Amino acid sequence: MRVTAIHEARQIGLLAAIGFRCRPEPWNRVEHSGGEECRKSVFAPPAGARRCNVHLRREGDPNCRYALLFRDYLRTDEAARRQWGTFKQRLARSVPDLLVYGQIKAPATEILMIAAERWAAATGWQPPPGRPASRTSPAR
Repeated sequence: MRVTAIHEARQIGLLAAIGFRCRPEPWNRVEHSGGEECRKSVFAPPAGARRCNVHLRREGDPNCRYALLFRDYLRTDEAARRQWGTFKQRLARSVPDLLVYGQIKAPATEILMIAAERWAAATGWQPPPGRPASRTSPAR
């Protein structure tokens, strides 16, 4: 979800009100993208709900573009989407430690993003226009 700013305390409260839990791991707070350190917040769904992670990233930050490109590339390329899903499922089954899982997944993500950037250049892809969630809206 794109937001105008990361206001962790307020956003944690808003998402907690609908059952989402803020992920406590440090890599779910800051990431490096486009040579910049970018803030983010990641939330897990309510207990018993479909497994997912909800990411909040600031509109215009490089990590926001990165996430949107990742999403749009996998939506467009069926083979890449299938292979990425297979890779992640096998990795999750064989590596139960979340930190190790992320360390193994990171270089594979970089390779996938090389293909995504090529796709973006070939198609003229740009991040879709959108209104970031307002400071009071818990979801968009």
